[in-house]
Amino acid sequence: MVGVMAKDESFDITTGADLQEVDNALNQARREIANRFDFKGVLADIDYDRNAAKITIHTTDDYKLDAIWQVLVQRMIARNVPVKNLNRGTVEKASGGTIRQEITLTQGIETDIAKKIVKFIKDQKFKKVQAQVQGDAVRVSSPSRDELQNVIQAVKGQDYGIELKFGNYR
Repeated sequence: MVGVMAKDESFDITTGADLQEVDNALNQARREIANRFDFKGVLADIDYDRNAAKITIHTTDDYKLDAIWQVLVQRMIARNVPVKNLNRGTVEKASGGTIRQEITLTQGIETDIAKKIVKFIKDQKFKKVQAQVQGDAVRVSSPSRDELQNVIQAVKGQDYGIELKFGNYR
């Protein structure tokens, strides 16, 4: 068998949350807040734009905003939503002396972060490992499954500000 090359194994590094689980977590958070004594008769809206992966909290003051945020985080964790991917925007003044905050949910690896991951993998000088940006993911390939496992361990040791997932083994 001359000239037959071993097929490369590969996997993808991605990020994101199951949007149905985000929905479930928000519904639980809304119910919990509605039943809390400190929120009786108080403005405490949680809006969710699933297509834009954005959550908006609208309430009376910073104290209530932080209380809602704490409930949201607890519910997200309980539903395995990566809270590391929740980015709190600036608190803005809204009508009637209320405040509003937008929270965006990172659903893909941004190009600059993907490039940093690729550079990190290349700098580790793994044997015959290729890494490239593919859309909002990073594809890593090698003839050696062991090397791929080493890449995963090395990348897991880094912090890119988002939760990374390793999947799509081929």
